[in-house]
Amino acid sequence: MSEERESMEFDVVIVGAGPAGLASACRLMQIAAEKEQELSVVVLEKGSEVGAHILSGAILEPSALNELFPDWQEREAPLLTEVTGDEIYFYTGPEKALKMPNALVPKTMHNDGNYIVSLGNVTRWLAEQAEELGVEIFPGFAASEVLFHEDGSVKGVATGDMGRGSDGEPKDSYEPGMELHAKYTIFAEGCRGSLGKQLIQQFKLDDGCSPQHYGIGLKELWEIDPQHHQPGLVVHGVGWPLSESSSTGGAFLYHLENNQVVVGLIIDLNYSNPHLSTFDEFQKFKTHPSVAKVLKDGKRISYGARAIAKGGLNSLPKMTMPGALLVGCDAGTLNFAKIKGSHTAMKSGMVAAEVIAAALRGEDERAGGKAELTEYTEAFESSWAYKELQSSRNFGPAVHKFGTLLGGAFNFLDQNFFKGKLPFTFRDETPDHATLKDASDCKMIDYPKPDGKLTFDKPSSVFLSNTNHEEDQPVHLQLKDPAVPLTTNLPRWAEPAQRYCPAGVYEVVEKDSESLFQINAQNCVHCKTCDIKDPSQNITWATPEGGGGPNYPNM
Repeated sequence: MSEERESMEFDVVIVGAGPAGLASACRLMQIAAEKEQELSVVVLEKGSEVGAHILSGAILEPSALNELFPDWQEREAPLLTEVTGDEIYFYTGPEKALKMPNALVPKTMHNDGNYIVSLGNVTRWLAEQAEELGVEIFPGFAASEVLFHEDGSVKGVATGDMGRGSDGEPKDSYEPGMELHAKYTIFAEGCRGSLGKQLIQQFKLDDGCSPQHYGIGLKELWEIDPQHHQPGLVVHGVGWPLSESSSTGGAFLYHLENNQVVVGLIIDLNYSNPHLSTFDEFQKFKTHPSVAKVLKDGKRISYGARAIAKGGLNSLPKMTMPGALLVGCDAGTLNFAKIKGSHTAMKSGMVAAEVIAAALRGEDERAGGKAELTEYTEAFESSWAYKELQSSRNFGPAVHKFGTLLGGAFNFLDQNFFKGKLPFTFRDETPDHATLKDASDCKMIDYPKPDGKLTFDKPSSVFLSNTNHEEDQPVHLQLKDPAVPLTTNLPRWAEPAQRYCPAGVYEVVEKDSESLFQINAQNCVHCKTCDIKDPSQNITWATPEGGGGPNYPNM
């Protein structure tokens, strides 16, 4: 198809209009203005608009934003609710919870000076700043292919074709994708980016690293009774209901402005019981009295889910390759010890911008691209973002190794007394997809039926995510071997895709006395969990037509 595709030339192409990608774009143009340097920068975003696919808690530490736009308040950045209080609970069962004294909470988890935000709205604002600086942003265009020069260096990307039928053949509406060539390409796709995954494998960027580890975050936005609303209150918790299946993760409840709260559950994807349903664990969590009393008589506004990279420094891949850089969640730069990471993702993008801008000002071959900007590694390792990752490198592995209680105790000592400088590093070398036990060896989990007031079903939840895909297009959830779901995954693990997917994409259905593995691709919220957790590693998540997927409001 390359003969049919038109091409465009840019100095820098950025894949992904999330915090890291947009911070890169803004910093590039700021430097261009400072140095009187001509730069052409374009950002591709697969969502229908900037922010449409952004899902996060989110608490934003403004450190990176203070550097990027010191006058962000005058620019009316949507940081509207400053944190007024922190509460952390250990949920000991379906009815009880212990509130942890602040003195026993790791310092990294305190949120003084931070803000509760809609990260989607923050990225929309960042996009406005980028466009004012001269960045071109193309929403609704999914980068589906990496392009290479003959010498193997990254040349740019191509967007996906539009208007192909489910059989792969062009329809009347067919439009071929477009090639975007760049001197340097920045990949900022977010967690488990499909192109980033390919590049990590192709350039062996993860050699010597621990496997990346992930969680799935499920979130709802609610409008609640004003008498239950405490603007700025941040609530975190661990324990029930995940403790019942010996799984780990954490819950959150953040009080935004305008009588709104966000409630969510993060489930570590190294869980072992294949009967666990991520969606139903989240619904069950909301029935805890401490949460239910806040949501009582409220109205659910939106729902969504997204995978989270949480391996930290131990899983941080090499971030450079000839002609391109990885930044943000693509590189796993989140600091999970703080239960936040947008600021570190943004900083990685800003450092990348500074390195690329300097290379393009040079007079050697690096100014024309193709070079591997190895100085980015040193520059990032000299930043405060890397130092955060270094000090919190044991946080996740400790919980995986010792469990929630003992791992939490270790992290309290490590962060509060040793400031993350203990002279050893824990590692978790088991990939998340390899942790499932056989279904016959695990206890079934009973999930109550939804009541339609506090707990809900998947179809009504996906409806609230505003997810939409053109149905007559090739299925973007690709099976390496179509037989595996029924011949391997079903008898051994009771086909866990039916339960780890939070959107009802995968089903085993009976038709004419025969079992069929059904993929409801139009339901996909682009969380990437299937690409991560499938125990046979048989599912590959690829980009659908641009503009498809969720359209999250204020998430």
